[in-house]
Amino acid sequence: MIQLVLESKQTVDKARHAGQTALTPKQIVTFEERYQALITEVYEANPPADRGSFPGWGKAKQGPARNLLNRLSRHQRAVLAFMYDFQAPFDNNQAEQDLRMVKLKQKVSGYFRTADDAKTFCAIRSYISMARKNGQDVLDVLRWAMLGRPFRPPGVQYSPTPS
Repeated sequence: MIQLVLESKQTVDKARHAGQTALTPKQIVTFEERYQALITEVYEANPPADRGSFPGWGKAKQGPARNLLNRLSRHQRAVLAFMYDFQAPFDNNQAEQDLRMVKLKQKVSGYFRTADDAKTFCAIRSYISMARKNGQDVLDVLRWAMLGRPFRPPGVQYSPTPS
């Protein structure tokens, strides 16, 4: 599965580099068929857990391999989202980085005193993250915000929230 996903990523990278905005339908079908074949093969190698001599005790607990397999099977479009939409990232590193400071703050102080404090913290972190993604110096954009002239990326419509 890892080899298939990495191969599809290389194919997407080559297509993007060649100026394409999507893979060909034939390429997509080929990767989807290979994905499904792997899922089927692994399902056969990992049969569901059996309750055996304890009928009526509820559903049998699945192992980690079977749980992962179930998720990969149910969420194929999400796993291969980068292949269908070239704007979708291959990994979730950016999302994890964006959440890291919130979790770090939570770890250090344990909580926010009020819901408004949490909203304010998240708004500031979001503003800093957006500025970094647009190649801006964080201290400059914070200074501009304090002066009433916040940085806004080009093409983004601003609509102030009503008081």
